[in-house]
Amino acid sequence: MQLVLEQFPGISLLGAAFEAEGFCVVRGPDVLWGGDIRRFTTPPGQFDGIIGGPPCQCFSRLAHMVRQNGHEPKFGNLIPEFERSVREGEPTWFLMEEVPDAPVPSVEGYGVHAFLLNNRQLGEVQNRVRRWSFGYRGEGRILKIETVALEPLEFEYAACGGHGTSIGVGLDKRRKKQCRLYNQGFHNVKSNGSFRELCRKQGLPADFDLPPFTVAGKCTAVGNGVPMAMGRALARAVKEATGLSPDDAA
Repeated sequence: MQLVLEQFPGISLLGAAFEAEGFCVVRGPDVLWGGDIRRFTTPPGQFDGIIGGPPCQCFSRLAHMVRQNGHEPKFGNLIPEFERSVREGEPTWFLMEEVPDAPVPSVEGYGVHAFLLNNRQLGEVQNRVRRWSFGYRGEGRILKIETVALEPLEFEYAACGGHGTSIGVGLDKRRKKQCRLYNQGFHNVKSNGSFRELCRKQGLPADFDLPPFTVAGKCTAVGNGVPMAMGRALARAVKEATGLSPDDAA
């Protein structure tokens, strides 16, 4: 069985997707649970792969709005910490998730295949685009994602970590109001119904819950995660790229 280290796990939706496809996942430290990757040393030769998504606030297309108000994104660029973990751990492969405008990780000795993937390409209705970088030790390998021929007619905006749903530039009063709420972090959208809606969009079970969290905290944690359909598609592609059968990770 392939042993995988998940860095920046949050509530580990990406890790759960890999587990569902037969991988064994070990969670690294995360600020959500009082951890700090900067104090973590990855043991060499213990993991077949390393996965994770460093905080994306500083690469978000909305970061300029934060800076315009005299602030800096809460988390700086932690991609170098992910790269350090790969250098230390020396896994056969790694997979990093980020927003589209984030830089591609670079680790000496690894060929990297970077690409954008929209959740809708997998037959899902949520419009959520992420940059994925798959590194393989040596010559590098390409991830082949199984996508649908036609995207669904239904369309839903991306779930996000700001207690709601991200909205594009509004064309009517209702959307403009939602845009203003988005810019404010959706602080007044904290109903349990919003949490259930986020869970549905992310492909989580109807009874999924995070009892220790406030409703706002639940929305942030789920919205920051990788949709289950996307995570499982990536895990299946990693199996193929690393020479495993589609049915297991053994």
